[in-house]
Amino acid sequence: MNGDGQHGGVIGRGGVLLLGGLLSACAVGPDYAPPAAALLKVPETFVAAPERPGMPPADPVRWWSGFDDPVLTHLIERSFAANNDVAAAGARLRQARAAVRQAIGAGLPTAGFSASVNRSVGRDGQSFVDPTTGNSFSSGGDTTIYRAGFDAAWEADVFGGIRRSVEAARADAQSTEASLRNTQLSIAAEVALNYVNARVAQSRLGIARANLASQDETVQIVGWRVQAGLVSGLDQEQARQLRASTAASIPPLETTYVAAANRIAVLIGEAPGAVNALIGSGGPVPQAPAAIAIPADVMRQRPDIAAAERTLAAETARIGVAVADLYPALRLSGSFVGSDTSIGNLPSVAIGNLIAGITAPIFQGGQLRARIEGQRAATDAAYASYRQTVLLALEEVENALTSLANAERREREQVIAADAARSAVIYARSQYRAGLIDFQTVLDSERSLLSSEDATATARADRSTATVQLYKALGGGWQAAPLPVAATTGMTPATTRP
Repeated sequence: MNGDGQHGGVIGRGGVLLLGGLLSACAVGPDYAPPAAALLKVPETFVAAPERPGMPPADPVRWWSGFDDPVLTHLIERSFAANNDVAAAGARLRQARAAVRQAIGAGLPTAGFSASVNRSVGRDGQSFVDPTTGNSFSSGGDTTIYRAGFDAAWEADVFGGIRRSVEAARADAQSTEASLRNTQLSIAAEVALNYVNARVAQSRLGIARANLASQDETVQIVGWRVQAGLVSGLDQEQARQLRASTAASIPPLETTYVAAANRIAVLIGEAPGAVNALIGSGGPVPQAPAAIAIPADVMRQRPDIAAAERTLAAETARIGVAVADLYPALRLSGSFVGSDTSIGNLPSVAIGNLIAGITAPIFQGGQLRARIEGQRAATDAAYASYRQTVLLALEEVENALTSLANAERREREQVIAADAARSAVIYARSQYRAGLIDFQTVLDSERSLLSSEDATATARADRSTATVQLYKALGGGWQAAPLPVAATTGMTPATTRP
């Protein structure tokens, strides 16, 4: 018995054949099956699903095309190609695929070759003995001894431990690929959300500046009326206060725009300021499509759910890896080695041996059983995480559906409010000039106009934002994204430097 509490040795041919016949047996450990939808508490329909009869659904794959904004489409496609988080996820996928090949290689035979040349200086008639092969040579003076060896080994996967390792590695790779897709989905949504933020900041800036220009005109008119003695200085100070308040709202909007534009630049792998020329000239808030496609089975759309499910499969397979350690292991090994003063004679003087050995655990102080129990606990944790991921996905979809429906209602009412506020300002100014109303009524109408127009722009942006969030919750967008270069060739500056 060796220090690991395992027996090792040579077994007979009959034992080899007996154990070899077990190779076709099933692997130990549980066979994985995805949990049923009922166990995950997946409902048949969404509570907040909108009813839009007669409307064709928008494309859930390239959902950004529904906004009909070429700049938005260009930015999202650039993010797929250049985003650093996507590149890192691609590198992790390549790493996971390499781990699969390593796991497969563990079940294949290994072989090695060695060779050496030894030149000895001696007297005529002196004998030399090769300590590796035991061959003796008579020297005729200087002697050159050539030595070559070949060895091979293979561990039979009798109880399926290696097969379970391969199964776990493949599930890990599939989970990593799903995580990559989830990164692409998230990046596309984040680009769209920041683009909406940038455009609505530009829109609100335009509204504030237009109102500021109108209020400058009002201040001037009131100043003339004060000079003419028609009104008191109170009207002028009130006009100046409203004008200053409007001017004070502009810097925060500029900050919001710059932050959104810089964030977009980083998302497409560029330095802050790189997209200023592209979107700085201004543009409308992207209009959300009128219809949203609701997939029949959102569980198959969301890559984060797929990643959690594949992680559960990998942890289940690792139970089998741990259980296989309880059983004996069969290892076959062989070697051939020879030495001679002539290279041509090496094959004829080679000495070979073939050994079949069994190692089995005898006493491990409960470590193997504890490892199995620990792996079962890890699998239970992965199952709970999978269920939680599904429930969170359903929650996001329900919230996004509700948010979109309410954003549409709010936008409709805000459009009406803004139209009424514009008409009220026209009437108030006309009546003020005629001396029919006091200046406070004019101020109130101008405040209402600024507030209503600003709220309308925000409501329009909220509807677009809710649409993006819904498409993200439904798992749309990653299907149209190509795999990053780092997931295929791996040619990055970090791996190509000399």
